[in-house]
Amino acid sequence: MGKYNISELFLYRWRYWFGFGIVAVGLIAILVFAGLYAPGGISAAEMQSVITSSSINYTDFNSFAITNLPYHALQQLSIAIFGVSILSIKLPSIILAFLSAIGMILLLGKWFKPRIAVLASLIAITTGQFIFIAQNGTPSILYLFWSMLLILLASIISRKPTRFRMFFKIAFCIVAGLSLYTPLSIYVLIALVSAIILHPHLRFLIRQLSKPKVIIALVVALLLIVPLGFSIAKNTSLGLILLGIPSQWPDFGANFAALGAEYLGFVKPGGTTIMTPFFELGSMLIIAIGVYYMIRTRETAKSYVIGLWILCLIPVIVLNPNFTSITYLPLVILLASGLNTLLGYWYGLFPRNPYARIAGLIPVIILVAVLVTSGIDRYADGYRYDPQIAPNFSNDLSLIPKDTKTIVVTNNEIDFYQVAAKYNKAYSVSTTPTGDSFLATRDAKQSYSGYRIERIITSQKSNQSDRFYLYTKR
Repeated sequence: MGKYNISELFLYRWRYWFGFGIVAVGLIAILVFAGLYAPGGISAAEMQSVITSSSINYTDFNSFAITNLPYHALQQLSIAIFGVSILSIKLPSIILAFLSAIGMILLLGKWFKPRIAVLASLIAITTGQFIFIAQNGTPSILYLFWSMLLILLASIISRKPTRFRMFFKIAFCIVAGLSLYTPLSIYVLIALVSAIILHPHLRFLIRQLSKPKVIIALVVALLLIVPLGFSIAKNTSLGLILLGIPSQWPDFGANFAALGAEYLGFVKPGGTTIMTPFFELGSMLIIAIGVYYMIRTRETAKSYVIGLWILCLIPVIVLNPNFTSITYLPLVILLASGLNTLLGYWYGLFPRNPYARIAGLIPVIILVAVLVTSGIDRYADGYRYDPQIAPNFSNDLSLIPKDTKTIVVTNNEIDFYQVAAKYNKAYSVSTTPTGDSFLATRDAKQSYSGYRIERIITSQKSNQSDRFYLYTKR
């Protein structure tokens, strides 16, 4: 009888493709679930994002003086095509989240072995932080999208020259230029430039690049940031926002408490619109191992980039804890590094014993499975049923009857509903009643002379479920 060779098995030879296939299917399922069902509504921040997006006027240069201009342009396109609905508001984030996740998987595949990329990707896409920003109709997804693209393109350029290298150089500079419209993106570029200056291997690689081609790529980037430069010149506070510097002196005690809840709040999880803690306890322990490994291998280019990036971000998130989403990608990379250290250590103990190697892999797979299922379960329960989180999201847009002609709103609501009326074109919006009947929001409910309440439209929530009131003439 011949010696049995496990490498000849079909499942073994295609194991990584099956693994990445599971990640892809899981990613699509998560995005559909988050976009349609949980939280199933929009927050006040998403409403403000829609107002900002609708204010872009391509004939008025001053309307470009906003942060996250690329995202708002994409969101304006979405609501112009599909009207203002919960899905159209979230659609740009869902698309960018899908691209971000694919890019993150490719990045992990370049930096680590395929098995590490599969395991780390599964944990990353099932964290509450990722699922939330994936469906959140605000520019928060750009913190992941831009940083992922910049690191991925830089990794591709730094490898062996190919005939597509010029394309990747131009793509990097385009992404760099557009990313500067998003707060804190400049720190990724600072980390990359600092690593190039400090690390000898990176300096050597840069010297090998064609200088004329690099200049062409830089010119493209400069052209893209011309509108941003004019906007900052007119409004210097915009520059401070992009750097993540608060306009007022922060309360450091409150900020440290918020950061503690965000990263270490395992005993008392909670949150408002964003669930805390950032990662679960098991993931944070693996990240701690990743930090240890990064310090031990501090001479590598990867450790230079991640270490410098984190050092740039720490002062910013201390000054402004609202920007903690920017730390998602470096933490995922540290998570992958921690997994790589654990498996590498075990495989090093038994380099020639396949049974011991498999035995060491089983508990890691169980740990990953627990983190994945608990992450999804925590997100679904939190954003559907948590009394501190669920009420922050409104599904009022989906409750408006199709035959509505007029909606009466308060002064605080009128900006958003005017945008909805502009793109949906089915009803008008006012702060005073007109016509034989009208629909009033919950906040606009009062006694209107000559009208009576004929119908109350409710949501499925237990508190404040009365969302609209239909008034008709007496």
